Amino acid sequence: MHRILTKKRALEIIASFSQAGVLVVGDVMVDHFIWGNVSRISPEAPVPVVDVQKDSILLGGCANVLNNIYAMGGKVYVAGVIGADNIGKKLLVELHERKIDTKGIVVEKGRPTTLKTRIVAHGQQMVRFDKENRKPIPQTSIDKILEYVKSLRKKIGAIVISDYNKGVISRELIEGIKTITKDSNIFICLDPKQNNFSIYKGVHVITPNHHEAQRAAGMEITKANDIQRLSESLLKKYAFQAMLITRGEEGMSLFENGRKIVHTHFSTQAKEVYDVTGAGDTVIGMLALGLAARANIKEATCLANLAAGIVVGKIGTATVSQKELIEVL
Repeated sequence: MHRILTKKRALEIIASFSQAGVLVVGDVMVDHFIWGNVSRISPEAPVPVVDVQKDSILLGGCANVLNNIYAMGGKVYVAGVIGADNIGKKLLVELHERKIDTKGIVVEKGRPTTLKTRIVAHGQQMVRFDKENRKPIPQTSIDKILEYVKSLRKKIGAIVISDYNKGVISRELIEGIKTITKDSNIFICLDPKQNNFSIYKGVHVITPNHHEAQRAAGMEITKANDIQRLSESLLKKYAFQAMLITRGEEGMSLFENGRKIVHTHFSTQAKEVYDVTGAGDTVIGMLALGLAARANIKEATCLANLAAGIVVGKIGTATVSQKELIEVL
């Protein structure tokens, strides 16, 4: 790490976060956690009975990326779609409490706000149920989001496109964002969920995990040099400037313009891996914030790796604060 990023330089970048603007566009979701204990099996069916102790509503999906950037002290904006329902209202309240502008949130009647409810007993997830509509959003919603992107051109240094495959991210929306940001210094960072990477063509940085990268390339990583071949083929084919592949306990690999630049492995950062939920959100949030704060991509990757090491030590979709990041430095 020290060859890429000195502590002094890291602190300089972190000090610029408050001036760095990032827009997060994508599938806004709410994560509902129900925590409890199990001490008996139901007499009605062979299932455990959860004695509920508490529940919590958290920002999920692209709103978790936003929450990570917010927790780091960045200036964050959001664009996406919610339903005209109670969960949607709760989400807007959460954003208002953080003083985050909600003009980029389109409310669609007849579409539910995406809600994921997880029941956790003794630290173990027992079941998850999802309430969502994954149909592509209508043209009117795409136009509203693009208008909002246009209004922020002078205020942001990076855009995160956070695709959870719930209907918001389409080829048309991405092309619209690329047109608006052409000839600007705005980095487009994209977290993919769809197997066909052609809709993502030409974004600056894409951050698949190793499973997503393998599916997109149609090849498996079995040997050490496979990841090199796979990355070169994806970079050439889709004209990304860089690809950051997150590889679980293997760390992450950054590939720039088809040439492997750095593969940084922080094996000791996470003392214990409790939960990888949302770790990808932390990585892309931190990467985009670093780029918006004028770090180069290697420096931003270093910080993203540090943040990921902290977040997997927490349970649930968690965030990392600026203070925690400075402590691990």
